Amino acid sequence: TVIRYNSDLVQKYHPCFWIDGQYLCCSQTAKNAMGCQILESRNGSLKVGRSHRKTKKPLPPTPEEDQMVMKPLPPEPAPSTAGEMKKVVALYNYEPMNAQDLQLQKGEEYFILEESHLPWWKALDKNGREGYIPSNYVTETRNSLEIFEWYSKNITRSQAEQLLKQEGKEGGFIVRDSTSKTGKYTVSVYAKSSADPQGTIRHYVVCCTPQNQYYLAEKHLFNSIPELITYHQHNSAGLISRLKYPVSQHKKSAPSTAGLGYGSWEIDPKDLTFLKELGTGQFGVVKYGKWRGQYNVAIKMIREGSMSEDEFIDEAKVMMNLSHEKLVQLYGVCTKQRPIFIITEYMANGCLLNFLRETRQRFQPAELLEMCKDVCEAMEYLESKQFLHRDLAARNCLVNDQGIVKVSDFGLSR
Repeated sequence: TVIRYNSDLVQKYHPCFWIDGQYLCCSQTAKNAMGCQILESRNGSLKVGRSHRKTKKPLPPTPEEDQMVMKPLPPEPAPSTAGEMKKVVALYNYEPMNAQDLQLQKGEEYFILEESHLPWWKALDKNGREGYIPSNYVTETRNSLEIFEWYSKNITRSQAEQLLKQEGKEGGFIVRDSTSKTGKYTVSVYAKSSADPQGTIRHYVVCCTPQNQYYLAEKHLFNSIPELITYHQHNSAGLISRLKYPVSQHKKSAPSTAGLGYGSWEIDPKDLTFLKELGTGQFGVVKYGKWRGQYNVAIKMIREGSMSEDEFIDEAKVMMNLSHEKLVQLYGVCTKQRPIFIITEYMANGCLLNFLRETRQRFQPAELLEMCKDVCEAMEYLESKQFLHRDLAARNCLVNDQGIVKVSDFGLSR
């Protein structure tokens, strides 16, 4: 380094080769003899000590100097919008009914691209596929407890106790929203013992530490409630019993969609199969059938002259945008033929009036109250949409195979 960076030394070199024992440029016979010409510096001047003079031809740049040349930076990538999108989790599987729909797989995450069509959202899956999904088939990620069969969102302490006693299984349990502590969850557990053959029910509030870890027993902390439940399904760890059997108010079957696919409100009658007559209603005959041989539907054949067809079609378009778990879902209509068909959700137990008359002795007050609650939820939803029923009666409420009551004919009474 003393020589390399010494500015007082003159750098010389031999411009010609060493051949036959001498340099061709200066005829020196010592191979390590000092050079005969002064080396030009990189800036084109001759370096003699600290003196400089201009040179005729500059040396070409070295590779290092090439790297020092400022080059334009590549354009910055566009910011990802995935973080800004609403993320949801599928509660149920969904098979597309038309080309615009997107398949859903239970438990998978999706990004919502558009929410303008209320019953149907445009979504993006993890493989980049886009399409429309029924909005009642998904939940936001932060509320993803709904994907588990052991979670019952809207259930009281007394209802949980009644369900657990009806099931009567050792280790039966329900996870529900706490009624006494807003924002918290409660695990209700049923257990039997020789001293108490009727069974005992205990309620455990899910606690949370300042570090956002969950526990039922302080020695066992978990990062999420599903992890906590999984642990206690294998270990009682201070509970009256380990969590063996999830108990739910109703089987978590997939809800009805608003229409048979996105934008499909006009149904081809060729896709309908008539199986049996269910009865005669105010507007005509009602039949049970299949759509495309796969989906159960009720088909109302509107008697000619029973209503204004133009008004009905306008009303049907509005009804298609109404979707609630306690309303009988309108799937679509057949208006290009006579009589007009109305295609709705099929309710296996028929109208509430006949259902109560035929099975009057079996119902407890709590069960009858639950039926009233179903109707109230439907009417509350219609009110929120500023939609009038005008003919609410037991004959216009239907009961499905799980005993859930739904309000029907909410758009035909005007």
